[in-house]
Amino acid sequence: MTLYPLKFRPILKERLWGGTKLKEVLGKPIESDITGESWELSTVKGDISVIVNGSLEGKSLQELIESNGEELLGKSVVERFGKEFPILIKFIDAKQDLSIQLHPNDELAKERHDSFGKTEMWYIMDADPKAELIVGFNKDVTKEEYAESIDNDTLLDLLNYEQVKEGDTFFINTGKIHAIGAGVMLAEIQQTSDVTYRVFDFNRKDKEGNLRELHTELALDAVDYKKKDDFKVSYSQDLNKVSEMVDCPYFKTNFIQLTENLELDITKRDSFTIFMCVGGEVVIKTSEGEVLIKNGETALLPAITKKISLQSKGAKLLEVTI
Repeated sequence: MTLYPLKFRPILKERLWGGTKLKEVLGKPIESDITGESWELSTVKGDISVIVNGSLEGKSLQELIESNGEELLGKSVVERFGKEFPILIKFIDAKQDLSIQLHPNDELAKERHDSFGKTEMWYIMDADPKAELIVGFNKDVTKEEYAESIDNDTLLDLLNYEQVKEGDTFFINTGKIHAIGAGVMLAEIQQTSDVTYRVFDFNRKDKEGNLRELHTELALDAVDYKKKDDFKVSYSQDLNKVSEMVDCPYFKTNFIQLTENLELDITKRDSFTIFMCVGGEVVIKTSEGEVLIKNGETALLPAITKKISLQSKGAKLLEVTI
């Protein structure tokens, strides 16, 4: 079986807070006006990505990992994660505010949910005027103060608000309280995990009229109560160069803005490579094959890839590896 640059069918998710930008801006085949997420690469149980291009069309990402693990993922990735794909890739459209939430670290997630934790990053693709994110606290908070604010419905007074625009990037480590605000569309890169502790949801009800579940007690031991300014990512936007954005134990993400073709030699890389197109379009050519991705599309290149030719007259890309 010969591997080549792969595209996958998006897995579309209705959300209480979702909208229509995934269709209107990114061309996703949504039929609902509350579609909040497009999962681009996933091996989360029940939501496994399926290939849509080339000779492997119809096969799932998990099948490919089972049959060609090292060729696809890289030897060091397999040694670390076995036959699990370690990253979940999404595009998110928030027409309304998301719930205020946080994610447990690896140790807590393993102990409580037999799961990875959830470290993630966001790249803002589109933002309405004055759209905001919530990231962390606006001061150091004690566990007691936090618990009291939950009881008194005053949590919002303790939170840090960040106004955002296209290109802004945020790194959300485990324990950091956060929420995507109304009017924001973004690309999300995260550990493979669907473990979320929801702590406040604006008292909204779902379509059956029920309040959504909160995870108040579970969150108490998972929250990072310190005020930190470590979330905004500074990176270069030099044209036709690879610029580092985030380098953490779970993933490495680079930014590439193209106005002309760019050749990449990744001979020393022992990992798969993901390209998320967050503007324009690009043809990705390798010795194993080629694929076109447009704004809002994603491609997975197997670890056997050693040289990449990015052919474009205008594109913005996030390059993700382990």
